[in-house]
Amino acid sequence: MNKVERKDHWENIYKTKGHQEVSWYQNVPSTSLAFFKEFAVPLDAKIIDIGGGDSFLVDHLLEMGYQHISVLDISEAAIKKAKIRLGDKAILVKWIVADITTFEPTEIYDFWHDRAAFHFLTNEDEINHYIAKVKNHIAKNGLFVLGTFSENGPTKCSGIEIKQYSEESISEKMGKYFKKIKCLAVDHMTPFNTIQNFVFCSFKNNL
Repeated sequence: MNKVERKDHWENIYKTKGHQEVSWYQNVPSTSLAFFKEFAVPLDAKIIDIGGGDSFLVDHLLEMGYQHISVLDISEAAIKKAKIRLGDKAILVKWIVADITTFEPTEIYDFWHDRAAFHFLTNEDEINHYIAKVKNHIAKNGLFVLGTFSENGPTKCSGIEIKQYSEESISEKMGKYFKKIKCLAVDHMTPFNTIQNFVFCSFKNNL
């Protein structure tokens, strides 16, 4: 799937499906929020959520008082839905419509969050480019939290092939650039009452 096809695919998904019709829906993204609380991320931290277009994470971060939140998604339709949901609060967020493989950040972030965007990258060049991008645009001692389908999870999502990861394979990919803090396995209950197994890993940029 080339970049144009990838964008068209996700625009169609978000234009035609509601929250309860997509497997990744979470009213409360508890695993992601737990990292913010565990690491006591300051309210003035610069945060970016990759692939977070219509995710409810931004809603909760705003409620918690975070002041510098950026949300990136390839789908303009996804971001438009989030803006409508947030109403007047949407102006408090920096919205970025971009493919992460071609996005060139102009800021340095204190917290880089990615739940289930990274595993759609199956080309090694794109994977390595993504990792280098995080390294170059995350603050010294900044945090990087990554959630992907585990080796016990699906092999496809939304009809697209994904790349499964284990704690070991994520650690191997990221270990030369970041210090691993911890990894954990998480079962996500979809709106269809099925279980998807994820692995979440946290890293610090202090190497």
